[in-house]
Amino acid sequence: MAESDPRIQGKPLPRCPGPSVRHLMLADTHEVPEFLYQDVYENLGSDPIPTSRYTDPAFFALENEKMWPRTWQFAAREEELPDPGDHVVYDNAGKSFLLVRQEDGSIKGFYNVCLHRGRQLKTDAGWSSSLQCPFHGFTWNNDGSMKTIPCRWDFPHLKEERMALPEVSVGRWGGYIFLREADDGPTLEEFLAPMPEHFKRWRHEECATAIWVGKVCKANWKVVMEAFMESWHTVVTHPQLLPFTGDANSMYNIYGDYVNLTVTPFGTMSPHIDPQGKSQQWIVDEFVKYNGRSSDNYEGEEAPEGGYNVKVPDGRTAREALGASLRETTSKMFGHDVGFASDAEMMDAILYNVFPNWSPWGGFQPNIVYRWRPWGDVDHCLMEVRIITRVPPGQEPPRAPKMKFLSVEQKWTEAPELGILGDVFEQDMANLPFVQIGLKSSHNGKIELANYQEIQIRQFQNTLMKYLNGEL
Repeated sequence: MAESDPRIQGKPLPRCPGPSVRHLMLADTHEVPEFLYQDVYENLGSDPIPTSRYTDPAFFALENEKMWPRTWQFAAREEELPDPGDHVVYDNAGKSFLLVRQEDGSIKGFYNVCLHRGRQLKTDAGWSSSLQCPFHGFTWNNDGSMKTIPCRWDFPHLKEERMALPEVSVGRWGGYIFLREADDGPTLEEFLAPMPEHFKRWRHEECATAIWVGKVCKANWKVVMEAFMESWHTVVTHPQLLPFTGDANSMYNIYGDYVNLTVTPFGTMSPHIDPQGKSQQWIVDEFVKYNGRSSDNYEGEEAPEGGYNVKVPDGRTAREALGASLRETTSKMFGHDVGFASDAEMMDAILYNVFPNWSPWGGFQPNIVYRWRPWGDVDHCLMEVRIITRVPPGQEPPRAPKMKFLSVEQKWTEAPELGILGDVFEQDMANLPFVQIGLKSSHNGKIELANYQEIQIRQFQNTLMKYLNGEL
């Protein structure tokens, strides 16, 4: 990119030699949206990050006090509470919230707390005609208004109109439901920008959760989250992916304070691989072995013939052959014609990170959706992986499955529904607990980040500090 490009603020940063995302997408067999190969970033410098942000209980407490209550949080998907009276419990950073579907289809969010003695009203998702506390029976209507005060004679000081459940703000977009405690701050649409514009093509509101697994990890939530904000760890951590992954050739965009985008090209060899003697068919064959996101992995009994039995014609590339196969297979499986989709949108890792802890993939394949939450203390977190798939036209979205919970002792591979993804996540787990130990052992108390490939980590760290300093 030229230095005069207004979408790059500050001095442009060096990039890895080899085929760039722009180069690959301009060679695509179908038109690729410009935002998938257009560089948008700000040179954020090279200052180190203090290790205390990941290890200090006092810093962890500041996050709970000053950041989490003021930011939008992805709390649920629409298919988790499809009917009036359905409710979902969302717990995070020491607080519990309740989302309830109303009779008119809207959703209200409440603090999940009985106003009598403070018990949680609900501890799990379900359906209720009203919200009754299991302790003494104080009961609220699903809209949060007071319904019943037991032994009413003993509470003359309580007025029904003042006993409504306190609400939190609720926002909805793309089939996702968000909540925020603070009344002020950016609207959800402002917070997510430019994602609503980008996702008009991919329409996550037409998808539903097919798989949902959560695992407790022995590392700070930011340690685990930030491991998914860069692709260049592939060369050592996931070497089986190198034959078909342009790991160090990824594009990293940042948009303001809250959103960034990673595009990691698939169907192309890593710059760390010696291409001598490696055919385009070899790339495809390796992709078939280890890619965990293909629609073929979620096919059921009515899978179309063909699938990933992909042969690369003479003179064609692996990306071209895979794109053609995936367009055909996906259209047959889910009933949505994706014949217009680019090769990039059918295979590349198109990962959006939304501050502070949510990451949905774009594109037309079954999409991965990540969420990370603190889990009790500074040294543990809950990492959640969903797979959302397209609902065929004319069909009602199925109700979301309950999250499969894996304890800290269990492995991702104990969730066989994740397929090969479980093995990939286990490779990450071989690093992350030891990152947490290493951060606590650091002599200089600093971590050093790459200028470009880890720019998104720096962006989110800067945003976190703006919340803690009262700037957001």
